[in-house]
Amino acid sequence: MKFELESHSRNTPDEELISDLKAVAEKLKKNKVTLDEYNDYGNFHSTTLTRRFGSWFKCLELAGLEKTRSKLNIPNEELFENLVEVWTKLERQPKYNDMYKPLSKFSAGTYENRFGSWRKALENFVNYMNDGEIEVKNKPTKKATGRKTQRNINIRLRFMVLRRDNFKCRICGKSPATDPTIILHVDHIKAWAKGGETVIENLQSLCSVCNIGKSDLEMEK
Repeated sequence: MKFELESHSRNTPDEELISDLKAVAEKLKKNKVTLDEYNDYGNFHSTTLTRRFGSWFKCLELAGLEKTRSKLNIPNEELFENLVEVWTKLERQPKYNDMYKPLSKFSAGTYENRFGSWRKALENFVNYMNDGEIEVKNKPTKKATGRKTQRNINIRLRFMVLRRDNFKCRICGKSPATDPTIILHVDHIKAWAKGGETVIENLQSLCSVCNIGKSDLEMEK
């Protein structure tokens, strides 16, 4: 059996790429096409088109199609939370081609549409996380509980703990990068209900199994 290189589309004319997008719309009998739909039915990959024309919205415009609207009202924090999840699963900074289901809830095109480019999306994410470093000890609780911090662990603090622990469970060492079934939680070492504060020194990354086991041991005491 002879090995052959897969064809690449770097030199494919612009007209051919846009015509293929139009063909997918006609096949689906729709006046707009999502990234996932194009990846399922197109002859190329959506990243080929977005890198050529700048964004998926621009591709749709050139093809005379309507813009997809389902991803426009997503809060920035939800997009950043998704980046935290992907970063945790990969144990590294996500790349453009990583941002597809089931690994990512949102495609890279969603981030491009919001921030202008994938690089700018990552820059906004990093700025969002860094700006929150002064808040890692959380704001004082509003109620007169005598506590210094709230029980809730915000996204910035959660990411800092996961990154510090190398995106691994501190008890068993398992990681979503090597076992996709692993779900990491950020948990209080000394329970908040028992006086533990929501500060990075009192937080740890635990997989769901170890976290449940830890809770069971605390209940037995």
